[in-house]
Amino acid sequence: AQPKLLELRREDLMRHEAAGITTENFPHELQVGLNKFELEYHFEPRSPKDGVTMTVPVALLNQVPAARCEWLVPGLLKEKVQSYAKGMPQRLRHKLGPLADFAQDFCAAVPPADAPLGTALSRYIRSELGLEVPTDAFRPDSAPPHLQMNFRILDEHGRQLGMGRNVAELKEEFGSRIQESLSEEIPEGEKLVAWNFGDLQEVMEIQRGGQTLVGYPALQDAGDGVTLEVFDSPERAREVHRTGVLRLLSIAFRERVRDLEKGLGKDMALAAVQDDIVSAAFDRTFLAESLPMQQAEFARRLQEGRNRLNLIAQEMQRLAATILTEQAQVQKRIAGVQKAYPQAAEDVKQQCARLLQAGFLARVPWERLQHFPRYLKAAALRLDKLRADPARDAQRAAELAPLEQAWQRERISRAKLGGAVRTGADLEQFRWLLEELRVSLFAQELKTPVPVSSKRLTKLWQSIRK
Repeated sequence: AQPKLLELRREDLMRHEAAGITTENFPHELQVGLNKFELEYHFEPRSPKDGVTMTVPVALLNQVPAARCEWLVPGLLKEKVQSYAKGMPQRLRHKLGPLADFAQDFCAAVPPADAPLGTALSRYIRSELGLEVPTDAFRPDSAPPHLQMNFRILDEHGRQLGMGRNVAELKEEFGSRIQESLSEEIPEGEKLVAWNFGDLQEVMEIQRGGQTLVGYPALQDAGDGVTLEVFDSPERAREVHRTGVLRLLSIAFRERVRDLEKGLGKDMALAAVQDDIVSAAFDRTFLAESLPMQQAEFARRLQEGRNRLNLIAQEMQRLAATILTEQAQVQKRIAGVQKAYPQAAEDVKQQCARLLQAGFLARVPWERLQHFPRYLKAAALRLDKLRADPARDAQRAAELAPLEQAWQRERISRAKLGGAVRTGADLEQFRWLLEELRVSLFAQELKTPVPVSSKRLTKLWQSIRK
C-alpha cells in the first residue's frame, strides 16, 4: 500500500549545516577577466591544500587579481569576514554587534569586487554604522590558512611548478616564466634605431590551449636603440615604453642632446642631474599628450616639437637650478636645528626625501615640479620659526600627521596588491594637497594655489576611501 515507505529523501540524509553546500556557494571555477580558473576544495586542517585551491597556468598568473581572490567563494566569505572582524582591536570590534550577524549582513549587502576585502569592510562599516575604521584594522594574516585562497601554478604541460597562498610572491617567483611565455609571440629581432616598423597594438590577446593570454607591447630602451617586447601588465609596459620612446627621440636629436649636455656640464650641481634634465625636456616636449603607439603619430610629434625643444630645455635647467638652491638652504637649516629639535628636523628630512627622490626631475610632471621651490622654501621658513615657538610647530605637526599617516598606509596597501589597484590618481592628487597643507600650516605667507586646511583634507580623504 505504501511502496515508498522505506525510501529516504535527500533532505533526510543531509545534515542541516550542510544545506549550503551548493555549486552556487562553492563553484567549480572562478571567472576572472577573459578566463575561467578551476577551483578545488579540500578539508584537511594543517594540510597545505586545506580550503580552496585555484589552478592557474603560469602564462595566466599575471591576470589573477590579488584583491578579487581575497573574497574567496560565497560559501567561505561569511566565515572569513567574521575572522577579519575578530582580528580587529577590541575598542572597534565591540561596536559591530554580534559578529555572525555582522558578517551575514555584509555578505548579503556587498557583492565580491576587485577592491580589497578590508577596503570594502571599512566602507560598509562607515556607510551602515557611521564608524570610521581604518583599512589596516583588517589584517589578512588574521584569517586562518583555509580562509586564504591557495594557488597551484602549472606549466604548459600541466606539471605543477609551485603552490602557495601569496599571489604577489608567486608572481615575483614566476615572473620570468610569464614574460618568456609572452615573448614567444614576438619574433626576436635586431635593435631598432628609428620608428620604421609600423604601429604597436595597445593590447595583445593570444589564444593558447583554450585560454586567452593578455600582453602589452612596448619599446624597450637598449642603449643604442630599442627592442620590441611584450609585458604582463599595462603599468610595466607604459613605464618601459616611455623610456624606449625617449631613446628613439634622443637618437633622432643626437646633435641637440650633445649640445645640451655640454651646456649643463659647466655647472657642477646641474651636471649631476643632466640626464634627468634632458630626459624631462624631451618628455615635456614630445610626450605631454600621451605615449605614441603609431608610427605616424611619432613622426607628427617629432616634427611639431623640433622647434620647442631648446626653449623647454632652458626652462627645465632654470627650474632645476632653483630647486637645487632651495634644497641647499633647507639642508643648512636642518643642520642648525638638528640637536635642539630632532623631531621637526627629521620630519623635514623625510619631506625632502619624498620630494627629491632620485630621478625626480624626469619623473614628476612639469605642472607639479614648478611648485617644488615653494615647498622647499616653506620647509626652510618652518625651521627658521622653530626656535621662536616650538610648541606652535609641534601643534601644527600633530594636525598634519594623521592625514600623512593615512595616506602612507593606503599607498603601501595598494602598492602591495600591484596591478590595476596600484597607487591611483586619487592618492597622487592627495599627496600634493598634503604638500600644500604643509605650506599653509608652516609658512602661510607663501600662499597656496587652492584653499587647503586639515578639515578640508579630512573630508576629501573620507570621500577617497568611499
